[in-house]
Amino acid sequence: MKSAFLRLWGMPILLGILSGVGLVAALVADGWGDALSWLTLGLLVVLMAWYWFRPVRR
Repeated sequence: MKSAFLRLWGMPILLGILSGVGLVAALVADGWGDALSWLTLGLLVVLMAWYWFRPVRR
């Protein structure tokens, strides 16, 4: 059984880590870093769009 902390904060922490990795890779790396930043930051945009446009369950 997962702890209540991980159930509540697991996904926001993961998204924060992904955005941090993407931003740092975009600033300091070239070549593979560009691809990593596009992948991580693009994934965040896709997840936000998916949650924005999904139907509301009532």
